[in-house]
Amino acid sequence: MTFTVAFFLCGYLLGSIPFGLILTRAAGGPDVRTIGSGNIGATNVLRTGRTGLAAATLICDALKGTLAVLVIARYASYEASLLAGFGAFIGHLFPVWLNFKGGKGVATYIGLLIGIYWPCAVIFCAIWLVVAVISRYSSLSALIASALTPLAFWLLAQPQAAAWFVLMTVLLWITHRINIRRLLNGSEGKIGAKSA
Repeated sequence: MTFTVAFFLCGYLLGSIPFGLILTRAAGGPDVRTIGSGNIGATNVLRTGRTGLAAATLICDALKGTLAVLVIARYASYEASLLAGFGAFIGHLFPVWLNFKGGKGVATYIGLLIGIYWPCAVIFCAIWLVVAVISRYSSLSALIASALTPLAFWLLAQPQAAAWFVLMTVLLWITHRINIRRLLNGSEGKIGAKSA
């Protein structure tokens, strides 16, 4: 039990690093929590007009998930690495340093896929791309890709990972509840569209 908590906490602390906030402040930009959606993720960082910072945020948010999985996998079991990965995802969504108000989790979700079973990361990105090209909605692309990810794990004989990703997908959908509402009423912004 002690080790179980430790694996989760290691992942959580790594996942809770708010790279979007850290990078924008280091670059002399505004506090991303005061602009746009108030989110600390790459999409909101992009609203500062700094595409480089947004890209760096995306990469760092993904890599903290990958690192949490790979570090624990090196010293413990596969099951422990899944728990650490879940911890990293929770840390990104609910960082203790920011009153538990974090990002929406897509980049970290992808980073976990890379660390746990990279073919599923490829599947996620392929689905995201196809839906994005057809619909031009980034949020819809992430929602559909995440919904199909547990099925991909199951079909590829990864039942434990499938179970964890069912839980993380539910949480990801919850963080996107405002986007879902906008998609349903037709007010969600499309990729490439200028914001009002």
